[in-house]
Amino acid sequence: MSEDTPTDPHQFPADLKRLQAELHHARAEHRALCRALPWSVERLPGWPGTAHPHTGEVTGGREPSPGYTPDQAAEEQRLWDRVRDLSIEVSTHPYWTKPEHGPEWDVARMALMTHKDVIAFTGLCESAQAGGRRRTCR
Repeated sequence: MSEDTPTDPHQFPADLKRLQAELHHARAEHRALCRALPWSVERLPGWPGTAHPHTGEVTGGREPSPGYTPDQAAEEQRLWDRVRDLSIEVSTHPYWTKPEHGPEWDVARMALMTHKDVIAFTGLCESAQAGGRRRTCR
């Protein structure tokens, strides 16, 4: 690669990269909270699983759900609102109105989500590697 070739062909502005990093972080927080919450927002009874006819292994079924507490519901809504607002900010950023993007817009959007600066802001590479999954940092 020559010295004149930019390392970032899309030349994303710093504020867009920061917003994308915040979006990654907000999604991760929301996902982690949802994993820890009961399976149903409202109190619901469970149901038994089904036994496999040959092995007897029981699959499916759910334990009763106590539903979300008011604090859990408020926190889930707050995080979801943050994810939605950041998604809107990223997708309506002035960078995307540049006419030279044209049909390459999808490629640029994917490049932003995995851009090395965005990953560095969020620490996704380290957390993905710690979890045993490989992630490409560009």
